[in-house]
Amino acid sequence: MKATGIVRRIDDLGRVVIPKEIRRTMRIREGDPLEIYTDKDGGVIFKKYSLMGGLGDFAGQMCETLNKTTGEIAVITDRDACIAVAGTPRRELADKRISSELEQIMEGRQIYQHKSGDTPLAVCEENEKYFVSCAAPILSEGDVLGCVLFVSSDGEAKSGETDYKLVQTIAGFLGRHMEA
Repeated sequence: MKATGIVRRIDDLGRVVIPKEIRRTMRIREGDPLEIYTDKDGGVIFKKYSLMGGLGDFAGQMCETLNKTTGEIAVITDRDACIAVAGTPRRELADKRISSELEQIMEGRQIYQHKSGDTPLAVCEENEKYFVSCAAPILSEGDVLGCVLFVSSDGEAKSGETDYKLVQTIAGFLGRHMEA
């Protein structure tokens, strides 16, 4: 654990305020679920909870199928990181934090398709080698849970109408699956 030097008191209802700097750094927004753990030394650990995290194997199979069908790099994310990747850059993208541009696509709740001449959007914060070709947010009961996307490595628009419909279909399926 990393010490921050910030001390907070618990109020009479058992609440504690997580400092704004930590919320911003960890991308914790109002209404985000947090898991609470205790460690053997008596510490309390808060961890962002991802509903999509439990779908890791299923999402991986979905990405593999998309990759085999289209030949493109397929990625499924939760709201913070790439949870499943199929295609060449698996090690470079898996479990990496998504870019703020991709986060904005999800928050906008719109399907995105890169067009020639547009500035390419990076998939991950620390790796600007891979770009969003086509993306659809995963929506469940009105909440954004993640995103399904095809990725290119050259920043050029390669996705067509079929890719657009595929990411839309898979995102819709995953959203319905999470509601059940």
